[in-house]
Amino acid sequence: MSIGAATVHHHHHLCIPNRWYPSLHPPSSPLPPPRPLLLTRSNPKSHSLKLTFVTRAADSTTQPSSAKTLVPDDEFSLAKVSFGVVGLGVGVSLLSYGFGAYFNVCPGSEWSALMLTYGFPLAIIGMALKYAELKPVPCLTYSDAQTLRETCATPILKQVRNDVTRFRYGDEQHLDEALKRIFQYGLGGGIPRRNAPTLQMIREEVTEDGKYCLVLVFEAKALELSVFEQRQAKFASFFGPGITAEVGKGENDLYEVRLISNTNSTASTI
Repeated sequence: MSIGAATVHHHHHLCIPNRWYPSLHPPSSPLPPPRPLLLTRSNPKSHSLKLTFVTRAADSTTQPSSAKTLVPDDEFSLAKVSFGVVGLGVGVSLLSYGFGAYFNVCPGSEWSALMLTYGFPLAIIGMALKYAELKPVPCLTYSDAQTLRETCATPILKQVRNDVTRFRYGDEQHLDEALKRIFQYGLGGGIPRRNAPTLQMIREEVTEDGKYCLVLVFEAKALELSVFEQRQAKFASFFGPGITAEVGKGENDLYEVRLISNTNSTASTI
């Protein structure tokens, strides 16, 4: 063949001498002498293995919805400012510069007495506010709930949301008065105050039937779900009117109180 002729200079030839091979069937006629068998050995061609990866989209059981996206809470408000930190920072700054100016380390020695006079009380007030400060709880808001808040949320639900998401001073915990009346601390049929639930966060969402819902997430290590279920009607009456209360058990000693507004979105637009 022409291919063998083209590559003959790459081959090594091996000649096998004439040999007679036995046959299973006797020949009817004399066999011709066997021809020399020419074996060729060539370098095997290198084969390259090519892998092709086909990417597929991952199957998902839930379809992403823009209505269920979280709204970032990055809006500036004075309610999110700690007056204890502001007062303490301004007071300490005035005291530091006032002492520096008094000892001629900093310029403005004629203002040193004024800065010391106002810096000291501001620092004291700032420390007192910082000591009595109650930090706001996190608030998770979904975009569909944000659109329904103004039209479907009751005034009490709006007030509860605003109260727990700002700094408070002098209170032991958020919703302290409400929890005191609902759980009746130290009274017959109530619970000890040391077992009182503490508010950890709130969440704004929309129910399956399209109603606005404010979820209060409490931590209560010494309480059971039955304690909350017994006071489900009290939650509805205290944060009412116009709401329905539901309770549920979460993870890690967390309990959820769902305050659902009875105002329908379609009824509010009429």
